[in-house]
Amino acid sequence: MAYLWRTTGLLVIVAALVAVASYRLGRDTEINEALAKRDALAWLRTDFRLDDAQFAAIQKLHLAYSTVCERHCEAIQEAALQRNALRATPGTDAEALAAADRRLEELRRVCESAIAAHVREVAAQMAPEQGRRYLALVLPRIADFDHRAAPDVGLNAHRH
Repeated sequence: MAYLWRTTGLLVIVAALVAVASYRLGRDTEINEALAKRDALAWLRTDFRLDDAQFAAIQKLHLAYSTVCERHCEAIQEAALQRNALRATPGTDAEALAAADRRLEELRRVCESAIAAHVREVAAQMAPEQGRRYLALVLPRIADFDHRAAPDVGLNAHRH
């Protein structure tokens, strides 16, 4: 019986050492540093193993899309302000308020559609497996954007 306990104890210790070693070796410090700095491009480069050509192409796409994104966010913010002003005004016509709500939702749909297209363009620059992983990670989060500014690394909040 003592042999069984010693063997079990030894196996537990070995398993713990393997777990610690696996955790330390499996962590990617470059990814963690990029996330800590909230550097989306550094995160992309590291996490999706982009070579120099892929990274340069994605940087170019990001730069070109950033102005589009900024315009979308500004239009959504303005429409939200207008809608909120109507809501705050006593006696506002219900149809005017409904039209403001429809306008805001349409702007959000346009923005989300454009973001999805941009994300697909970015994924197309990656190796196929990495592109599929990127799409699986990012596309489901588009609907959660708050449209106050371009998405950050967390992909659920915006900041410029």
